[in-house]
Amino acid sequence: MKQTRRQLWFFLRYVAYRIRKFFREMGLLPAARRTEMARLCSHLDELKEASPKTDGCEECLKTGDTWVHLRLCDTCGHVGCCDSSKNKHATGHFHATGHPVIRSFQPGERWWYCYVDEEMAELD
Repeated sequence: MKQTRRQLWFFLRYVAYRIRKFFREMGLLPAARRTEMARLCSHLDELKEASPKTDGCEECLKTGDTWVHLRLCDTCGHVGCCDSSKNKHATGHFHATGHPVIRSFQPGERWWYCYVDEEMAELD
């Protein structure tokens, strides 16, 4: 039940992010700035934008499994699959290492998520 609630919360945050992005692209909202997002979460103020170690989920590539979307650890560059994937390796990486911030590793998406503060941010 707790996992389902967390997935729903993450999905709703993502929908809100997409709506804000649409309104920014239409010129109805000002562009997001890094300084505004730093107030939400101290971890987002320390973004490193690490280089990816692989082109796909590291664990899924080793086992021959598939994924839905990819997430990149901002601390070390680990690439893991999202919570919509059956293995949820990105979240597993956070629990194993404590690295707080991931970002989307999908083309055209520029958002970050902090597991510790449960905050999502978009950087234009």
